[in-house]
Amino acid sequence: MFSKACKYAINAMIYLATLPKGQERAGLKEIAEAINSPEAFTAKILQTLVKENLLISIKGPHGGFLIEDNGRKTSLYKIVQVIDGDQIFTGCALGLEKCSEDHPCAVHSKFKSIREHLNGMMLTTTLKDMASGIQSGISYLKY
Repeated sequence: MFSKACKYAINAMIYLATLPKGQERAGLKEIAEAINSPEAFTAKILQTLVKENLLISIKGPHGGFLIEDNGRKTSLYKIVQVIDGDQIFTGCALGLEKCSEDHPCAVHSKFKSIREHLNGMMLTTTLKDMASGIQSGISYLKY
């Protein structure tokens, strides 16, 4: 459903949101290791998240990446939109270019309600919500 880059972006953001108070920043190597992602690929993803103001990058020996508001307001929707665009929210389930109410694909009407539910879930799920699942032990980042 999500691209590999998007999965890594979500996991990197969740990882940063789970860091203890006073230690809210982490370096590239630490993040890549925590989410099982290649370091160079992680660097590109983190750069995109910084460019889109979802992360802050601090340079220097005590630098790293951090989330300004600890993810309280950052929605899953925003992370997905920044990395994968809005195709998952607007695109055709079968990948047709011209799928609409007037010219529907074979699954248009059934997929429309799924997409609306998915949009709602992603808009209302914050980074803080996802991080609390990790912190409480009901969710995990690594397998």
